[in-house]
Amino acid sequence: MAKRRVSVQRDESGKPKPTMRAQWLGTGLRRLRESQKITLEEAGDYLQRDGSTLSRMEKGVYPARTPDVLALLDLYGVHDATQRDFLLKLSRDVVEPGWWDQYQADADTTLIDLAWLEARARTIGSYHQMVLPGLLQTAEYARATILAADWTATETQLSRWLELRLARQQVLTRESPLDYVTILDEAAIRRVVGGRGIMAEQLQHLIALARESTVDIRVVPFEAGEHASPDGSFYICDMADPFPAVGYLDTLAGALYVEADTVDRFKSVFDRLLVTALDARESIALIETAAKDLE
Repeated sequence: MAKRRVSVQRDESGKPKPTMRAQWLGTGLRRLRESQKITLEEAGDYLQRDGSTLSRMEKGVYPARTPDVLALLDLYGVHDATQRDFLLKLSRDVVEPGWWDQYQADADTTLIDLAWLEARARTIGSYHQMVLPGLLQTAEYARATILAADWTATETQLSRWLELRLARQQVLTRESPLDYVTILDEAAIRRVVGGRGIMAEQLQHLIALARESTVDIRVVPFEAGEHASPDGSFYICDMADPFPAVGYLDTLAGALYVEADTVDRFKSVFDRLLVTALDARESIALIETAAKDLE
């Protein structure tokens, strides 16, 4: 899924925005504090910190460390094992370095979040209307889509963004590869990106992935007519416990992450698209036809 702008989003102070996991952790702690009618100052005193420090923790600006989270859970009277496990795992994930962290100075925080989600997901379902998914792109196809989305990028920026996109693909080749089902509109396999040679190579790459990996590729053909997602592309990341399922939607204004009932809507649309799409064998055949048309 191509982004219109992939440069770093920053807050009012000029610092990169907090990651999703830091915001999840902070929001969870704030809700618990407010449910017990405990003020920032009171919670801060308990941790031997001031209220402003606790406020930054709750905003994800200053991620709470595991010992602080443990202390706050006790203060807030949280004894439910699932709730405690969720927040404690988050606190470890916030501070534990991942390969994606090396790109924090170069890429939008939402892209760092996406890499983290993909690494933690059990399964991912996605639909793509116009551009093939980043997890399945060849280097040359990816380079062409990145440059088209941000034509002002320097060679250094382009190189780093391309590096990040290709690094995300390791979830497909790791010891326990990601279970990935992607639905492609026929427009995505017919649109010639980067030239006929690059596109032909990209389509052959899709065919190989569909035959040899855990990737399940389905195509919605033009002849299917109207379908359940006329508004665009999206991801659904089903996370390992205790994390919630997350939906990802890319817009010109930036990436949008959703949870709860909205994710259920994404799943319903995805299931409808699966009904509309060709089966796996027919999808590969259509991609093969598109590749031959480029010869």
